[in-house]
Amino acid sequence: MLNIPSLKNKKCLIGKNPHHVAVIMDGNGRWAEKKGKMRVVGHQEGLKAVKKVVKFAFIKKLKILTLYAFSSENWKRSELEIKALIKLFLFALNSEIHNLTKYNIRLKIIGNLKHFNKDFQHCVQKAEEITLKNSGLLLNIAINYGGRWDIIQGIKKIFNRIQQKKLKLEKINENMFSQYLSTGNSLPVDLVIRTGGEKRISNFLLWQIAYSELYFTDVLWPDFNQYIFQDAINFFISRNRRFGG
Repeated sequence: MLNIPSLKNKKCLIGKNPHHVAVIMDGNGRWAEKKGKMRVVGHQEGLKAVKKVVKFAFIKKLKILTLYAFSSENWKRSELEIKALIKLFLFALNSEIHNLTKYNIRLKIIGNLKHFNKDFQHCVQKAEEITLKNSGLLLNIAINYGGRWDIIQGIKKIFNRIQQKKLKLEKINENMFSQYLSTGNSLPVDLVIRTGGEKRISNFLLWQIAYSELYFTDVLWPDFNQYIFQDAINFFISRNRRFGG
């Protein structure tokens, strides 16, 4: 799993690496169309890029990597493409679970899974349980995820706690609210990477990226690799992060 090309010819800036990197993986379909192939081929190649990114995050000793795999808006795509995406996701879960365990990577799926069938939900639950005690890289995969949905479901959880008299309204603050989001009480996102040339957030981790550095690249996701990842990290290291100060 960890046999990746050396970065000896790539400049690596000296500084503090980000702890939490989130990636909007855009461009699979366009990559395939440019090559005269079906969009599903782009998603298959995109899975190879996912493996490269996870490997590199492991090597760089990142604490959290969050990947935007399927947004709540992606249901607007064709039924054929959606079925292919779900099938590919299940294949990746089953084929990579051994490597995740071997390299101490914990898997967490974030998003609204109620739209998927029981078999899909069971597969996700099983994969999370197998890697639950792993203490290395936390790999979040966002499936049927939307930032607005995440905030609303967090509000609903808090409201239920207040109704049950387990939480007082005056006790709610930003840190507490974060615990009710799908990412839980994890580190805030330091760096957001978006491939494919678009320069927007697309309803991704709206609360969690309040002070993230944003890195956009024209590279389509299937062509993303450890060298481009290092460029993004270099960009992050070069930034003077003032957090509004």
